[in-house]
Amino acid sequence: MRFMVIVKASKETEAGVMPSTEMLTAMGKFNEELVKAGMMEAGEGLHPSSKGARVKYQGGEGSAVKGPFPFTGDLVCGFWLINAKSLDEAIAWMKRAPFDGGAEIEIRQVFAAEDFGEAFTPELREQEDRLRAQAGKK
Repeated sequence: MRFMVIVKASKETEAGVMPSTEMLTAMGKFNEELVKAGMMEAGEGLHPSSKGARVKYQGGEGSAVKGPFPFTGDLVCGFWLINAKSLDEAIAWMKRAPFDGGAEIEIRQVFAAEDFGEAFTPELREQEDRLRAQAGKK
């Protein structure tokens, strides 16, 4: 199963406060453990919302608003994409992440093709496979 681990933003991350060398070292060690366990597909930190935008859709059209966005606790400052046997395994690993100071993460399972049932036709599966292969080459 694939899971997205969403790291919630804080007032500090939204203010652009960068992690210390100690935190970067600890996070690098944790990421290395995830990679060695064959779990980590990706993981990145994100710039504050002041450097981002939101696109809202209505009536088939999108309109954009640039950040910053009010700090509500729903903002994201980083993520991992991991493979785990279960949600419990994902939780067990992420409890080991080197966070402190009230940091919060959210773990969400990523849909797999079989989750969509008959709506995900063989043609759509073929398209998905082709696009994944093309994206993987970049």
